[in-house]
Amino acid sequence: MFILRSIVGKLWLTIIGLVGVVLLILGLFLVNYMENYFSQAKDQTANIEKLARNFSDEASHHMYNEQFYQLSNELLGFQDAKMLVISKDLNEMVMPSTQGSSLNIFHVTDLFSNAELQRVFAGESISKPINKSKIGGLKAGEEYLVVAVPLKNLQGNIVGSTVIYQSLQSLEATQSYMLKLFIYVSIVGFLMTTSFALFLFSRITRPLQQLKKAADFITMGEYGTRVPIVSKDEIGELAKTFNHMGEKMQESIRALSQEKEHLSSILHSMTDAVITLDANGSVMLTNPQGEKIVQEWSEIEWSEDDEETKRFRKPDTALGDWGLTSYSNPFLIPIPVPLIPLFEAVVEESTEAATKLHVQNGVWSVAMTPLYMSEQSEEVRGAVAVLRNVTEEELLDKLRKDFVANVSHELRTPISMLQGYSEALLDDIPSTPEERVELVQVIHDESLRMGRLVRDLLDLARMEAGHLELVYREVEVDSLIRRMHRKFSVLAKERGIALSVTLPDKPLILGRGDEDRLEQVLTNLLDNAFRHTATGARIAMKAEPATYKNKPAIRIEVSDEGQGIPADDLPFIFERFYKADKARTRGSSGGTGLGLAIVRNIVEAHYGLVTAQSTLGQGTTFTLLLPCEPM
Repeated sequence: MFILRSIVGKLWLTIIGLVGVVLLILGLFLVNYMENYFSQAKDQTANIEKLARNFSDEASHHMYNEQFYQLSNELLGFQDAKMLVISKDLNEMVMPSTQGSSLNIFHVTDLFSNAELQRVFAGESISKPINKSKIGGLKAGEEYLVVAVPLKNLQGNIVGSTVIYQSLQSLEATQSYMLKLFIYVSIVGFLMTTSFALFLFSRITRPLQQLKKAADFITMGEYGTRVPIVSKDEIGELAKTFNHMGEKMQESIRALSQEKEHLSSILHSMTDAVITLDANGSVMLTNPQGEKIVQEWSEIEWSEDDEETKRFRKPDTALGDWGLTSYSNPFLIPIPVPLIPLFEAVVEESTEAATKLHVQNGVWSVAMTPLYMSEQSEEVRGAVAVLRNVTEEELLDKLRKDFVANVSHELRTPISMLQGYSEALLDDIPSTPEERVELVQVIHDESLRMGRLVRDLLDLARMEAGHLELVYREVEVDSLIRRMHRKFSVLAKERGIALSVTLPDKPLILGRGDEDRLEQVLTNLLDNAFRHTATGARIAMKAEPATYKNKPAIRIEVSDEGQGIPADDLPFIFERFYKADKARTRGSSGGTGLGLAIVRNIVEAHYGLVTAQSTLGQGTTFTLLLPCEPM
């Protein structure tokens, strides 16, 4: 079946058809010729009969002339015929010596019956074909035509009969020859057609097959495939054009690959997440950041009350107007739930849109642009969403606003008190020197508090700006801990609080540190501990060797049995102006809310870590990890 579908097969069938038509026409002509020929053969009986009558008429004048009979037989021999002259007594009228051996090799009764001969002697002419076994000179199996006419003398009396017989072998041979010729011509025609088809196979089909094979290789990505050019005809030109096309295609694919790699590199290097969606809302393409967001946001539970996402809930069905496929389909990833309202607005309005989304304790800035079918078409085929995590920016903005509010709040109280008490002094409200001293003392304390606040703000600003100046030297941590114990011992006795220190036997040496800043850290921690610890409770300091990031370090712990910090507030205690006790008054004994922020910045400047653990109503423990050697 393949050969019939190929070009060679079609050409072969075409040529075979042409040869068949030619042979058919030739056969029709041959049949017509044979019919005419055999129709003439049918008239041969009358011709021989006429010839026999003419001879019989002429023989009456040469009844016994041997030369006449001899010449007549020689003339008949050219037509493959013989003549026999017999008398009524069935004997040959010509002498045997003159007839030759060919004239008396059989008897006339072998050709005609006595009854037929009697009819001839009665004046009737008889002709018939015979086909007998070998009789004398007649060949067995051959067909002969025999004619017998009456022989008359000069007086017109019948004295015998003239018999002429002629072989029909020439007609049969002609028919057989024509049939064989037709068969031979047909066979030769088919052989020549097949040979021509094979020639076409080598000259046309094989180059075309090479072209097809090369095209198959190109479709599989082997763009360097080329076809050998073996001729200068149309097929050679086709191969040349194919090779040129392959070169251009290879260059185009190389350019597209480079552009794709360039685009892929840009997408992969982008810190923003890129998500491409089709018109049905399925995710088609993402960069690594986008893929991470799709995976994380796909785990968000569906909201039963959210009208925007209700149509996206049903699994294993076409979901809503967008036809989104559920998560059970492994080939299509549906749009993350938080992007559904924005995607709907972009597709319906065919315009770009931007918004901010609050998802999983994070804030994301999302810009979504529609994708069109073409530059001229306004039909939307999808959308591209670019997402940026602005949680830190939002937090910084919130901190900035909180900072302004907190500073204003923290300064408002002492300024109000300074203003009020100073006005009281100006109005001479105190009636006794003791009252005047008390008012002046309040003004002095509030001014000191304002000074501490301003100093802490300046220190914190310098630390966060990276302008904190540290004087590094070797620090004996155990000596520092003992000094801090002595410093707060008097305050502990006044408050009725037990202050203890636990140190190892071996000295604790910090290879590179600022002792004054570390003292400031411990002072802030102990000040907070005393401020929030009731009378009769305990405050403990502890220092011991440890490891931090697989390197030697010193662990310092400051723990108290105070009121503790709520678990919800614990992650935020190191932020500026953050106070866990929201209801606590901000009197002169209250902190500024900057102490722990300063502690964190100083510890991080020493490449260390500060953490806090607290149980509400039981106490709080602050842990410092300081590397012994600079990291």
